[in-house]
Amino acid sequence: MSQFKFGTPAELSREAFVETFGAIYEHSPWIAERTYDKGLTAAHSTIETLQAAMAEVFLEANKDEQLGVIIAHPDLAGRAARAGNLTAESTNEQASAGIDSLTDQEYSDFTELNDAYKARFNFPFIMAVKGSNKHAILAGFKERIHNSPEQEFARALTEINKIAGFRLADM
Repeated sequence: MSQFKFGTPAELSREAFVETFGAIYEHSPWIAERTYDKGLTAAHSTIETLQAAMAEVFLEANKDEQLGVIIAHPDLAGRAARAGNLTAESTNEQASAGIDSLTDQEYSDFTELNDAYKARFNFPFIMAVKGSNKHAILAGFKERIHNSPEQEFARALTEINKIAGFRLADM
């Protein structure tokens, strides 16, 4: 079990907790708010236990709220990334996978796949890219585009929880 570097989450005020953990889920501080409101104890003092509590809140949310979190995620190697308009967390995650330095052809491939995926599923392709690389991500696109909308929605939730785990581990 991994401890946070700053102390114990349960010792934070609600405001401080939301300030600290509000960006764990992309543009969705409501997950941190609800996690805090459910009650934090010393049992939530590790990265793993807090991540499980936050994941539970996310998975218990209604489908529209979950879709809002999915849609809040930027396209991988998308226009926002090229324009420098990503959150610091997304910027670091995409850079760790090498998709901040694509060739023109690779950028074109990502754009084409992002557009095809969104046309099919009505939300962006979500993949926890930390520790991955552009080749694995492109392969993921090509494999997952054939899934059903229900499969991809469920996969997006799983990937978002992985991303949240990585973000918590970096704290």
